[in-house]
Amino acid sequence: MSLTEFPLIQRFFTQPQTRNASTRLGVGDDCALLSIPAGHELAVTTDTMVENVHFFADTDPEQLGHKLLAVNLSDLASMGAKPVAVLLALTLPKVDEQWLTSFAKGFLALAEQYNVDLIGGDTTSGPLTLTVQALGVVPQGQALRRSGAKAGDYICLTGAIGDAGLGLKINQGYSCPNPESALKQFNQPEPQIAAGLELLGCANACIDISDGLSSDLGHILEQSQVGACIYWQALPLSDAVKAYIEDTGDWQMPLVSGDDYQLCFTISPDHVDQLTIDCIKIGVIEAEPGLRLNKSGIITSLQAKGFEHFS
Repeated sequence: MSLTEFPLIQRFFTQPQTRNASTRLGVGDDCALLSIPAGHELAVTTDTMVENVHFFADTDPEQLGHKLLAVNLSDLASMGAKPVAVLLALTLPKVDEQWLTSFAKGFLALAEQYNVDLIGGDTTSGPLTLTVQALGVVPQGQALRRSGAKAGDYICLTGAIGDAGLGLKINQGYSCPNPESALKQFNQPEPQIAAGLELLGCANACIDISDGLSSDLGHILEQSQVGACIYWQALPLSDAVKAYIEDTGDWQMPLVSGDDYQLCFTISPDHVDQLTIDCIKIGVIEAEPGLRLNKSGIITSLQAKGFEHFS
């Protein structure tokens, strides 16, 4: 007999014990209960992934479980919040126990890595749709936001961009030698939690690269009412991405592709020495509005393009 809703939750998504001191009550009641540490604020984010929109139908469910949680933890990281707990809502076309076992394995392994409690959610039947609400805590008044960039700030990244975009191209049929690294970045990104915590009190603005560098940096520029110039030669690109650009001529790919989930942040030159994390300076915030690209000394206007629903 197929599992029904409550046995499904109990079997696949009930953790044996809570891991975070803020969790007072998890799965099992109508609501979960959390305590917020004194002097902190609650950071809340929600993300939904829909089959054939955000992931391919044949995606490995363990990798999918990892990615679903990772993209939400990345939002917390971008604001310097420490993850506490998550809620998971599953819409399933059927109860596939093998699929659920693998999905839960990937999801809960990443939750365990960051001491995150799964405290509730919902299950229902319908087209495969996965939603997570993630909650974190951040010292009161210190959350990293998109609106704080200042002219003269350095623009920095926590790591390479374009690899997830290359992974998408590979899934769509592009052939390249040694595709494993790009596919791993596309399917199993790592949220930059430690970097986000490190940036508290140092960075002026921050965002994660979910929809593409030009698009996400564009959000910082718009909300901070500033402009920017980024330097092509400074962009951290893997050898595989460079080879793709040389092969196809598609040099814009690493600027507009998403899913890398690195942090893009701006920081005053006076505060750079405070950082202990690895980061790469890729440009400068400017007073003049707009996003510009300096490519081999030639400065051109760059459109803030990236993934956008309903576009």
